Order: sequence, then C-alpha cells, then structure tokens
Amino acid sequence: MKQTLLQEKYPILVAEISKDETAYRTVDALIDYYRAKIAENPKVQFIGVFDHFAHTTKIGGPIMEGMTAAVDIIFCFGFAIPNPQMLAVRPRSIGIADMGDKFVISFMEAPMQPANEAMEAWTRALRGI
Repeated sequence: MKQTLLQEKYPILVAEISKDETAYRTVDALIDYYRAKIAENPKVQFIGVFDHFAHTTKIGGPIMEGMTAAVDIIFCFGFAIPNPQMLAVRPRSIGIADMGDKFVISFMEAPMQPANEAMEAWTRALRGI
C-alpha cells in the first residue's frame, strides 16, 4: 500500500493489486468482499455502492483509458460525534477501479486510527490467493 497526497491536499492510501495476486476476479466480487468485512464489525454501517463508472458514462464525462469499472463502497465507522465538524469527514468510502489486468483500490485516510487500520487490513488481505 502506498500513502500519497492526491492533488497535494488529500491524504489517500492506494493499493494496486494484480489479478494474478488475488482470488477476486471482478469488481462485484470485491464489493461482496468489502460488504462482508463491513458486516463483521458491529460498529461499522454499510451505506451503499455508487457506480461511478456508470454515472460518468451517463453524463458523458471523461474516463481514463483502460478503466473498465469504478465503484465506491460507502460506509461509516462513526463511533462518536464529538463535534459537528466530524460530519464533514464522514462517511468513508473505498474506491475500486478495474484496470483490466489489475485493481486499483484507494481510500482517504480517516481522522480515526481504528478506521484506517481496518481499511488497510481489509485491503492488504486481498493479496492472499
């Protein structure tokens, strides 16, 4: 996993996982995997799946060459609401892009370490065949 800044201000973690490195072959299989991980934790709430690829195609927006699918799995780790500003950084999402021979999985760093640890662990576990 690589930690980087997107557009010089958004701290994100990115994993590029070759389809040879994982048992998962489709974006739908990865969605099911992450939904199961979310369901295992009673403090995490699944919200939905946004098909970003379909939306961008529908509005005629540009899509990177070679990308065949792009979704966001949306969920919330909200253990507490210490102030109203916390709502600005929730919910969380994990993006999955199918690039043909690999998946690119990305998510923004959360302001809560347990959320980061869980999302990293879920994503790192994908490499086990």
